[in-house]
Amino acid sequence: MMVLRYGDDLVVIDAGLMFPEPELLGIDIVVPDFTWLLENRAQIRGILLTHAHEDHIGALPYLLEQISAPVYGSEFTLAMVESRLREYGLLEETRRIVVQPGEPFQLGPFSVEYIHVTHSIVGACAIAITTPAGVVIHTGDFKIDPSPTDNRAFDLHKFAEYGARGVLALLSDSTNVERRGHTGSELAVRERFDQVFAAAAGRILICCFTSSIHRIQLAVELAAEYGRRVCFIGRSMENTSEIAHQLGYLRIPDRMLVRPQDVRACAREQICVIISGSQAEPMSALARVAVRNHRYFELNAGDTVVLSSRIIPGNEKAIFRMVNHLFKQGAQVIYPGEDFPPVHVSGHGSQEELKLLINLVRPRHFIPVHGEYRQLSLHAQLARSLRIPGMQAQVIEDGAVLEFDGDAARVTGKVPVGRVLIDSGSGDEVAEERIVRDRRHLAEEGIVLPVLAINKVSGKLQNLPQIITSGFINPEQDGLVDGARLVVERTVQGSNLEELEDWSVIKEKIRVELRRYLQKETNKRPLILPVILEV
Repeated sequence: MMVLRYGDDLVVIDAGLMFPEPELLGIDIVVPDFTWLLENRAQIRGILLTHAHEDHIGALPYLLEQISAPVYGSEFTLAMVESRLREYGLLEETRRIVVQPGEPFQLGPFSVEYIHVTHSIVGACAIAITTPAGVVIHTGDFKIDPSPTDNRAFDLHKFAEYGARGVLALLSDSTNVERRGHTGSELAVRERFDQVFAAAAGRILICCFTSSIHRIQLAVELAAEYGRRVCFIGRSMENTSEIAHQLGYLRIPDRMLVRPQDVRACAREQICVIISGSQAEPMSALARVAVRNHRYFELNAGDTVVLSSRIIPGNEKAIFRMVNHLFKQGAQVIYPGEDFPPVHVSGHGSQEELKLLINLVRPRHFIPVHGEYRQLSLHAQLARSLRIPGMQAQVIEDGAVLEFDGDAARVTGKVPVGRVLIDSGSGDEVAEERIVRDRRHLAEEGIVLPVLAINKVSGKLQNLPQIITSGFINPEQDGLVDGARLVVERTVQGSNLEELEDWSVIKEKIRVELRRYLQKETNKRPLILPVILEV
């Protein structure tokens, strides 16, 4: 998410989510902290979306629950947004404006023009915003594909036009800055897919990101060529393909589609299944198929599974565990590697494409975006290596306010930024960092519950305390539980009458003494929750 501000007017560019890191236990998604945006909601003239990937549109429902602003994007982008807004009951109250590349429109002091770019999703655009201070171009995600499957070329001419006019700042995608050369064209996958269809004797399963409409179209075309019918499996795959088909971005011959519940009735050599779950997400369609737990589909020996997507860092263990299950069922599994022709190509530009775009635009200021700090830094170095006269490359971090004043650009402050953790299992409730910290503590150290029965008259223990543990080391080792009981007993017996009448004090004393004992004996710090029963 980025905000561009001039005076009392601002526009928001993208509102994405990210998926949680392993240590964020119980968290489903992470969205930006909107604090600053909510404080300035009256100045928002619009939300501009570059494309429909979740890391660019996923936080929209959470933002639009708190502000009211028109949303702009390409036809496919807004169709995907509408699907999300409908889930949250926000569709009717949100104004949505479809924009066409090459057709500028005005938002307050901003003249906004969308520029068609090629990416791994249809309807991807860069955004050029002409302000009284100069032109700012935000590339969104892109690669420069010379032979896109839909024949809609990357609009290099428009970038060159803006470069000739003069551009104040270029904000450019840094995702693949570490890769030399050029990113492969989407058509490079066709040859490998063709080999798979030619060799497969059983059913073919192709698993890709559900937003990869170009890849899905390629699979549909080859299925038709080899006399196979197509079945879409997985809720997100079914929804996205339906939207793309309705809008004309996905072309499927008549009588070619098979419903998931009818796929068992088709001859194995006559079916191609396009399925979701490329990252082995729990309960996703392919993950269920891998463990024989899908209600409509099961694998047989001789079937072919193609994982036509990038393995996102952090998902390797889950993905290869799923691949192992697929192999155990006798399937041939093809996944991204060093093979050529490739089974997957990236949607992000490599070094030569990044340099080409900078050379076309020749901005006064270059700001790398979309990447980790090392990637932003490397992208800035790449820009400086071009030695474009007068161009400054600057790396800024989240929350930084970069102010342009004439030809100068400087960081003038910071605004509140960070992450907001969403626990969908609790009804899309915001989970505080403290709750996640407690969950992590429980996962790493376990829990110990000392249970005491205290006589309400005498204030004495009725019997020895019980020690209940979960997720802790073996409590029976070396008399650990017996020692813990004695610690609790001594703590109660050593307390005066006033303390015994205030159970919160007794609980805290037990917690302190027992933590000290357990840490000394085990080098662990479990969560200790004393329970007192009055008898």
